[in-house]
Amino acid sequence: MKSFFFYDLETSGLNPHFSRIMQFAGIRTDLELNPIGEPINVLIKLSDDVLPDPGAVLVTGITPQSTLADGLSEPEFCKLLMDEVFTPDTITVGFNSVRFDDEFIRHTLWRNFYDPYEWAWSEGRSRWDMLDVVRMTRALRPKGIRWPVDENGKAVNKLELIAKENDLVHTKAHDALSDVEALIGVAKLIKSNNAKLFDYLLTMRDKKEVAKLVNLEQPQPFVYSSGRYEAEFEKTTVALPIAPGTRPGSVLVYDLRYDPTPFLNATPRALASIIFADRQTREQADYHRLPVKELAYNKCPAVAPLGVLDETSRKRLSLDLDVIKQHLDILSANTAFSGAVREAFEMREPYEPSSDVEGQLYDGFVNDKDKVRISAVRAADANALADFHPIFIDERLTELLFRYKARSFPASLSEDEMRRWESYRHDKLRSQLPTYLEQLKKLASYSRDTYLLEELQLWAESIIPSDI
Repeated sequence: MKSFFFYDLETSGLNPHFSRIMQFAGIRTDLELNPIGEPINVLIKLSDDVLPDPGAVLVTGITPQSTLADGLSEPEFCKLLMDEVFTPDTITVGFNSVRFDDEFIRHTLWRNFYDPYEWAWSEGRSRWDMLDVVRMTRALRPKGIRWPVDENGKAVNKLELIAKENDLVHTKAHDALSDVEALIGVAKLIKSNNAKLFDYLLTMRDKKEVAKLVNLEQPQPFVYSSGRYEAEFEKTTVALPIAPGTRPGSVLVYDLRYDPTPFLNATPRALASIIFADRQTREQADYHRLPVKELAYNKCPAVAPLGVLDETSRKRLSLDLDVIKQHLDILSANTAFSGAVREAFEMREPYEPSSDVEGQLYDGFVNDKDKVRISAVRAADANALADFHPIFIDERLTELLFRYKARSFPASLSEDEMRRWESYRHDKLRSQLPTYLEQLKKLASYSRDTYLLEELQLWAESIIPSDI
């Protein structure tokens, strides 16, 4: 039977390549959102080559020392994930998880010799993100739910604020288990008030279902809720697919709220200068953004047919279908525009490739022969790892294995390997320490959490090689 697994992470920083998961919590439910079994709530040991972002620790209250005292090692955590969490037919659910939490899961599995992708799609597994579900519900069917605004009256969709407005259980924000309880409460709230929309958006976690609605073979306007759209319009608009995206499984879509006329005669290079303008340029009064974004089919987008727009929601979102039709006609009469937009998007500066193996997850897939060796790595204990030196075809895996052994099975290291690990830690921590200490000093000038800052200072002192 299919089930949901709602989950949340607390991490040592924002970069999934190099930051670490420090807390993982989750609750399994049936498809009616009734809990199944006991919650999972674990800490994950921080290794001695990681200086956590002090700001992150002040938010979560989780210190490196607490993870060492009560946490699982990363290999133990990954085994828990695969044995108890990402079981067949599980729909993994989070809040902004597609763009944040799922990335941390992927990189953690990568570092620890598990397939970084299969947990999200194989054997009936899938993933879903409730953030855009919340956005579309607020935009189209808000009745029955109290929606928060900030001090300026601007709509906000923070999980803790929605929970507070609707008297849901949420004992502590930025605690993973508490956030999961709040997330399930929000899901129940939406399902009980808007079951049809809830069930429909659940089907949109399937990229094939998204492609049926949003495609270039039969391009049709559709309703789209995304964080890229304006809060004053509840993050929702009517969009039209106009060109292939720059990545596999994606499409470029135009926001039909806006007249395309000012952009029709622009060259691809001129369009690119608008799309990729720096922050200073975007903040200038005469800057007008190009209302085009890239939609990825596999990122659970909140998309729906135009028919979901009733009169009430059209007024709420300031959507005039006659104006939408005018803009659609203009695009239809200027077919060269889509090609220019696609060419402009292709001018994006390529991402600077990571020089560090832990940031190279997306540099290529692991081949089948190496997958056999990867399985052997996972199965080996410290004794077996000491004499285990597989010849990987993928050069990334050789360095990953060395770090895997050093962090989680240090007894498996030879004397030469131990010296190499200490040299690695020395260079890495030496480059990070000045910024880290400056952050601690700055935070100490105004933060009341002196205990946490002292713990972070002690952590740094305990892991820094003596000659730094």
